[in-house]
Amino acid sequence: QVQLEESGGGSVQAGGSLRLSCAASGGIFSNYAMGWFRQAPGKEREFVAVIVWIGGRPAYADSVKGRFTISGNNAKNTVYLQMNSLKPEDTAVYSCAARGPYSTRRPEDPRGYDYWGQGTQVTVSS
Repeated sequence: QVQLEESGGGSVQAGGSLRLSCAASGGIFSNYAMGWFRQAPGKEREFVAVIVWIGGRPAYADSVKGRFTISGNNAKNTVYLQMNSLKPEDTAVYSCAARGPYSTRRPEDPRGYDYWGQGTQVTVSS
């Protein structure tokens, strides 16, 4: 059974940095795409970034482009989200998700993802 577990969340001041990790187990294949999403209180889940395990170009939401970097270590089955220059509006629960190669939905669409982690809280104070 596929499991995703996030870690690395916490509280920082505006301008600070955090690195989130997502450890995958139970059968995530190299042709899967791994995405990060976030959800703030009272708001819908929002796409943040996505990457394919091997050979894929990363993609980012406009709101985080230039500040966040997604990367993966295939040997460790772990995906990272390096978040720099954090802003209060980045405050949310961040979740990682896995998407199979045959999904017909856009990578930004959370409905296209098959597996989800529980999420980790990121709080940015001004």
